[in-house]
Amino acid sequence: MNVPEIRIRQLNQSPLKDDGDYVLYWMIANRRIRCNFSLQRAVELAKRLKKPLVVLEALRCGYQWASDRMHRFVLQGMVDNRKQFAETPATYYCYVEPKAGEGSGLLETLAEKACAIVTDDFPCFFLPRMLEHVAPRLPVSLEAIDSNGLLPLRAASQVYPTAYAFRRFLHKELPPHLLETPKTNPLTHFKLPELKKLPGDILKRWPMASDELLQATPQVLADLPLDHQVGPAIFDGGAEAAHQALKRFLDQRFDRYADERNLPEEEVTSGLSPYLHFGHISAHDIFDHIARREHWSVEKIMDQKATGKRSGWWQMSETAESFLDELITWRELGYNMCWQRDDYDQYSSLPDWAQTTLEEHASDPREYTYSLEEFEQAKTHDPLWNAAQTQLVTEGRLHNYMRMLWGKKILHWSESPQKALEIMIELNNKYAVDGRNPNSYSGIFWCLGRYDRAWGPEREIFGKIRYMSSKNTARKFSVDGYLERYSHQKRQGALFD
Repeated sequence: MNVPEIRIRQLNQSPLKDDGDYVLYWMIANRRIRCNFSLQRAVELAKRLKKPLVVLEALRCGYQWASDRMHRFVLQGMVDNRKQFAETPATYYCYVEPKAGEGSGLLETLAEKACAIVTDDFPCFFLPRMLEHVAPRLPVSLEAIDSNGLLPLRAASQVYPTAYAFRRFLHKELPPHLLETPKTNPLTHFKLPELKKLPGDILKRWPMASDELLQATPQVLADLPLDHQVGPAIFDGGAEAAHQALKRFLDQRFDRYADERNLPEEEVTSGLSPYLHFGHISAHDIFDHIARREHWSVEKIMDQKATGKRSGWWQMSETAESFLDELITWRELGYNMCWQRDDYDQYSSLPDWAQTTLEEHASDPREYTYSLEEFEQAKTHDPLWNAAQTQLVTEGRLHNYMRMLWGKKILHWSESPQKALEIMIELNNKYAVDGRNPNSYSGIFWCLGRYDRAWGPEREIFGKIRYMSSKNTARKFSVDGYLERYSHQKRQGALFD
């Protein structure tokens, strides 16, 4: 099956060259083999042209918030990819930039002998600007392929203001797209000519990442120009770790998910968002596992009415529908915003009502006001908020419910809502492995009113923005174990030695 046209975006006017030496897949977001429309498209072109396939996975070091944490996660994914591509006819070429700027020119040099270039269409962080910058300079065709979610990005022609509105759209438009799924492994059952070797001048200037480098030990990372204060997360990266996390969720947590996902002391969430962000697993793959578990087929929903309700439409179990609402509705709602609005990460993107009410209360007195440094070091008066920040810093993740409280209190204790947004983005993107993602921006901006409605009673500082407090959280849920766990980590010197 060919990649659906709606998922293919032509980025330049350069031609496809039949006389090139290979088709190049420039892997920048979908860092995997399984269920990857981008790889599938590259295989299609290579098969049509009867040319070898080269897969370039590169890692620069000059990106914003570059750290041991983010680099290690990507490098671990490269280990898995090298192993998996070794069993295919494709040539896998992974390059890790030793100093900022030293990878410059690699893509253009590879393009000189390419028939065409295929890359990943990702609507967030620096990737859209990078593609816009490089596309006109390439001498061959460059296509960006959307393998982000179950709904193609360009299937929606507007930005949806609420999850309910987007859910109604999904109910109406998604079913036909569920019939167009990516191949599990696009390289299976295809006979492609193999490239004997990459040009020596390329490997001399931009050497292949060594096995030692890909191990991402502290000693290896210390030699790279990264933020070494942000240490590794407590979980590993890569496709293998992603599928282990999925199996663990389905085997041990799934049945408890609907009832216990908001409990801070419990770990029943999937833990898949970092792997989705870095492309080590796909939403299609996760959905397929859920569907098979539920003995479900797409025919069950082909004639369903578009209600916009959170449950009942999929005709699956309550737990499955609860999880799919997060995986599809809420996750892809963020992608819907990011690909259509360049200011998705700016205060100006908030709904008018939210900006109005926040402006009306911008000068309200604040009992507590903290700086970025005080927030970062978990030095507030609130033990529960400090515990959440400690989890983020030490583990590279934040409990789903606590993330909402974390953001709301930054708004409460910052000198202005604009400053609160700046602090949330900085801390989330610096420490959360799943940061810098459309879904994480949804969570941050939700704290300021995006995808929400006006709430009463109107309060100081918050105005009509939904209010949350540590006291109410502790009243709703048991938090003693959460407090003890992360206060203990802080006492042990895990923070800012």
